[in-house]
Amino acid sequence: MFFGYSSPMTRARKTLVDPETTSYYHCIGRCVRRAWLWGEDRVSGRNYEHRKAWVTARLAELAEVFTIDVCAYAVMSNHYHLVVRLDTEKARALSEDEVVARYGRLFKMPVLIERYLDRLTTDAENAVAQTILGQWRERLCDLSWYMRGLNEHLARRANLEDGCTGRFWEGRYKSQALLDDAAVLTCMSYVDLNPIRAKMAETPEESDFTSIQLRIRNAQLQSVAAPEEANPPVPAEAPREQPPLMPLVKASQDEHVHALGYTERDYLELVDWAGRAVRADKRGAIPSHIPPILNRLGLDPGRFLHHMTGKSKLTHHLTAIGSLDRMQALAKKMGQSFLKGNGLARQLYWAAG
Repeated sequence: MFFGYSSPMTRARKTLVDPETTSYYHCIGRCVRRAWLWGEDRVSGRNYEHRKAWVTARLAELAEVFTIDVCAYAVMSNHYHLVVRLDTEKARALSEDEVVARYGRLFKMPVLIERYLDRLTTDAENAVAQTILGQWRERLCDLSWYMRGLNEHLARRANLEDGCTGRFWEGRYKSQALLDDAAVLTCMSYVDLNPIRAKMAETPEESDFTSIQLRIRNAQLQSVAAPEEANPPVPAEAPREQPPLMPLVKASQDEHVHALGYTERDYLELVDWAGRAVRADKRGAIPSHIPPILNRLGLDPGRFLHHMTGKSKLTHHLTAIGSLDRMQALAKKMGQSFLKGNGLARQLYWAAG
């Protein structure tokens, strides 16, 4: 039994997740009854803050199994946000041995596959084994299997600690397709600013259990490391286990390393600028300096901040986020006249009017 995947009135996941349309998706998981099962429960007085580290540790573990990149994450007290990229090309490039090694880290190995690897199978068995390995290869870049590996693990661990059984998640995870770079970076910023909107942190660097804090720390380590040093300095306090983040700039010639076409500095400046406007003492004020990245993305600065402050429901029941033409193309592909999110596209993008 898997926790949090049944919902009778929801659209089939395969119609919402289509790697041919986009590789980027925003996922949200929420605890049952919106209980504070990762924070401090003000009713019972129990503190569950330590469970937040379970999420980042599991994401780090899943990074060694799935060919799915983590772009951004934020672990809150009763829900989490996750922006990921499905790397289908990397999955196709894996050898059979690599597929088996990755898949075997999470799932039990059938005897047939063990015999196949030892070259003890017949021709008929080889055909069956190759079919199984083909399914495993597809699962290694499948969003549903990835989220299953995350949510089921967390639910079982929490229930074991609480000495109970039953549902941990409010429902199956929600996902939104991110159709272009502007949608990806807007959603990443929205995710990274969650603790500031919730008044859990004053600045991005103080936002625990977020990808923006990790990106800032990585940037700080790189800036203080001397060019001749083989390894960056080790912080005084050992960092908790964190997932590797998809780079924003491609620094490697490896054809399987993907990145957006913007620098880390561009993104950090964007989040810092938006974060200053989100803070309680700055609410409603637009900083005078507008990051150039907004113009390159074709985003309206005022509308962008409007969504970052949480005054609109950027992530509320939207099928996808992207420019209007991409939203219309996706609707046509899905056989629908329109998608929830067209209004957002008209507001957020300069070109959409």
